[in-house]
Amino acid sequence: MVEKKEPAEGWPVINGDYIVGDPQSCVAGATLASHIEEVLVDAGAAIAGPCKTENLGIEKMVANLISNPNIRFLLLCGSEVQGHITGQSIEALHASGVDPEKRKIVGATGAIPFIENLPDEAIERFQQQMEIVSLIDVEDAEAIQSKVKECIEKDPGAAESETMIITLDEDDVVISTRIDEPVEKGLSYSKPFLKVVCREKNT
Repeated sequence: MVEKKEPAEGWPVINGDYIVGDPQSCVAGATLASHIEEVLVDAGAAIAGPCKTENLGIEKMVANLISNPNIRFLLLCGSEVQGHITGQSIEALHASGVDPEKRKIVGATGAIPFIENLPDEAIERFQQQMEIVSLIDVEDAEAIQSKVKECIEKDPGAAESETMIITLDEDDVVISTRIDEPVEKGLSYSKPFLKVVCREKNT
């Protein structure tokens, strides 16, 4: 049996338009412009919901994903968001990160793909923890659920790194990490390891 960990307390840590399933599942889904989140959760996903903007929408999604170390696959499905091209922007963020000065997602083709409220540590965690599974523009329930189940069968277990918790407050972005003992050992504790405060930029 693969190792699992407790997600951040109160997970998901950022409010949004999503449905929560089993928090110990290794799969999360971004349904882009489509509202088919139930399809993924019914198949066993930990969380699923639309992601319509290539900036704040992606930031909130990443914050929720990396605060649950059990999530190892991000399934992109549903209709691509016209203009924002959010699905492709997520793929580009995972593959290439952001320009360190402009904070623009490298290689993204959307209108305003700027990640200003996530520091590099959070982006790196997203890249390391997740594998992107692309079914962009696919809305067929059977195909999506089959892919979710396929990912679950390949579950590598929780990420070894500390759980990273990001809180997007009105004025600040607070990042902290904690060290968890595996759930199967019956122990779980939280220990502050890193805390960084960055001023949030609203555009």
